[in-house]
Amino acid sequence: MIFYSTNKKTTPASLEKATLEGLATDGGLYVPSQIPVFSEEEIDLLREAPFSDIAFAIAKKFASGEIDDGRLSELVDTCFNFRTPLVALDENTCIEELFHGPTLAFKDYGARFLARLTGHFAEQENKQITILVATSGDTGSAVAYGFRGVPNTRVVLLYPSGKVSRLQEQQLTTVGGNVTALEVDGDFDDCQRLVKQAFMDGELRQRLTLTSANSINISRLLPQSFYYAWGSLQLERKHEGRPPVFSVPSGNYGNLTAGVLAKMMGFPIARFVAASNANDSVTRYLEDGRYEPKPTVRTLSTAMDVGNPSNFARLRHFYRDDVHAMAETISGYSVTDDETLATIRSVYDRFGYIMDPHTAVGYRGLEEFRRENPGFEGPGVVLSTAHPAKFVESIRTALDMDISIPDRLQDVLDRRKLSVRIGAGYSDFEAFLLKLDGASPPEIVGNRGSEE
Repeated sequence: MIFYSTNKKTTPASLEKATLEGLATDGGLYVPSQIPVFSEEEIDLLREAPFSDIAFAIAKKFASGEIDDGRLSELVDTCFNFRTPLVALDENTCIEELFHGPTLAFKDYGARFLARLTGHFAEQENKQITILVATSGDTGSAVAYGFRGVPNTRVVLLYPSGKVSRLQEQQLTTVGGNVTALEVDGDFDDCQRLVKQAFMDGELRQRLTLTSANSINISRLLPQSFYYAWGSLQLERKHEGRPPVFSVPSGNYGNLTAGVLAKMMGFPIARFVAASNANDSVTRYLEDGRYEPKPTVRTLSTAMDVGNPSNFARLRHFYRDDVHAMAETISGYSVTDDETLATIRSVYDRFGYIMDPHTAVGYRGLEEFRRENPGFEGPGVVLSTAHPAKFVESIRTALDMDISIPDRLQDVLDRRKLSVRIGAGYSDFEAFLLKLDGASPPEIVGNRGSEE
């Protein structure tokens, strides 16, 4: 499989090159030269297959010729050794819980696959790889845990100071080892901009082998298609051949892009709901065809607080920059914080199910879609992207109750926070990375169990 940049100004890349570069040298995002399509016979063979077999079948389409089948199967099996349950709320609505991995967030799917793929390629090349990650919440912790202890890798996480939940911050700042967290005086868009500037810095890239573990990295995006394929096959079988609509909590739009990829590969998906919070650049684009990103707005669904989502470039590529074609399969809805809290309450009252704010945005988006499309008879599935215990403050506000925190989350609350505080300007970030090249240890600041 060959990969091209969305900017079309750089040479084609192998999967290894695209993985280890992360962002193409022309600033674009890598996309496959062609989307492999599963035949109906291949789909039939996967209808009752376990998750790992479906993941392997998709991964093989992109990695064939670069990683032998035995090695690839081993990598996949070690990545997805946790459940992906579909929880029915009623006869026609279910929640696909994607938070049963190590950090209790959907980012574990992409981060674990990427970490193992990066480690495999780094070992083959005998290189030290520096992974740069901008995070608005769960990405950072998933990447930190995914890459922890992986030979030939070191991870640098950038997160916006004061704009992630305390639990998320503790998860991404307490790993240590080959993982360093940078606390940026800015918002997520600033973090994302710094990472992109580093990739465009030719002198820096001569000194460090840089890659990214954000969904701008094609090898973190591809495995997110696995759970769409899995879920669509389970639901189509249960609902007598009626393909589902997936409602996707959307911030940086990597998750939705992976779903579109699964649909284009031939898996039975009717359409998508792109459910955003107040950061509604893509929602407005779907309505009027104009893409006009605005400054990031802080909301309760913090991991979706992205004013200018990177993966929108891939969506535009897949739909040939045709808003009408995109709108034929994607419906966009924006959900306020008040509506988010109201949805958490109503779902709990009706079904006894507790969902985090991001999942609530997805559920509300599905409700809006059904109101506008009463003739749609297929099942609806909401992607649940994080365990509700990661957002105890929002749950307390919505339900006036405290929920129990899983042991693995409680443990990180008692650890000492370790972070490096930097400004939002590129000079601070560049200086930190150059210290890595010179093996000079960065100054660590932090305290035990509290935010700074």
